[in-house]
Amino acid sequence: MDIEIFGTESLGVRGLSCRIESGNRTILIDPGIALGYQRYGLLPHPFQVAVGIKIRERITAALTEATDVVISHYHGDHIPLFDANPYQLSIEQVNGLQHNARFWSNDISALTPRMKERATALRAALNRDLHNAEGTCDGNMCFSIPVPHGEADSTHGEVMMTRIEDEEQVFVHASDIQLLNRESINQILQWRPDIVLASGPPLYLKRLSADQQEYAWENALRLSREIDTVILDHHLMRCKEGIAWLKSVSRETGNSVVCAADFLHRPRLLLEAQRRRLYSEMPVPEGWHLDYARGKVTVEGYRVWRGCEA
Repeated sequence: MDIEIFGTESLGVRGLSCRIESGNRTILIDPGIALGYQRYGLLPHPFQVAVGIKIRERITAALTEATDVVISHYHGDHIPLFDANPYQLSIEQVNGLQHNARFWSNDISALTPRMKERATALRAALNRDLHNAEGTCDGNMCFSIPVPHGEADSTHGEVMMTRIEDEEQVFVHASDIQLLNRESINQILQWRPDIVLASGPPLYLKRLSADQQEYAWENALRLSREIDTVILDHHLMRCKEGIAWLKSVSRETGNSVVCAADFLHRPRLLLEAQRRRLYSEMPVPEGWHLDYARGKVTVEGYRVWRGCEA
């Protein structure tokens, strides 16, 4: 099994996209990104915009090669959007792509009107049915029933987790569970994976209580004690405290608990958390974002930061 993670917060963008090659299948999960439209009162820095462009290109290329595409839920950092802002993957960028992939999705009929609108637009752009995969299996892929996006009864809806198995490994993509629901953790452990990729808790949000943080910590320990490699990213890596949190879990259990950049042996690019520093070290002219949205400027001149190239 070959696992390639495209876009997460430790790789410079918001998302949890990845490609899994297993047997005769090339499986693309959650083909979308975002940049966090506002952070510290600042729009995305042009260097982060450049990183996002590169990742969008990789996702669109992967769409043309995939045999299967899995959509865990219809939030804007996980799918191509008809109403994308300049820093997301838009429907126009995937419209008309030549591919033969089968699309696996959570139940569209249970979505909110806004999410249904996104699903309908995506189906039309790709000219593909979006199969309701919840609670089903197809060959070496299995899908969970809906689980909460964070805590139970979350206002953010539900997500679908994916299990992929071959002769070598079992991989689980647990999307935006945030380690805040015990039943989600139970399902992952019942699947007995070797590697899990999941969203950690959103430590950057003030509304996350001390009790919630402790609950996520205990669930992270449960996963790490039973699973060889736990990759926690997405919401967790929107602040630098996430790195220390991972190290503490790994130290407590003695197993590998890493972010996506660590798993891929790449530099950590926590660009959203470092947005103030980016602006300080690479100043941005007033009006740049409006000019970028209008196609009047590009990211040239902003492709390298601290030795890292977009």
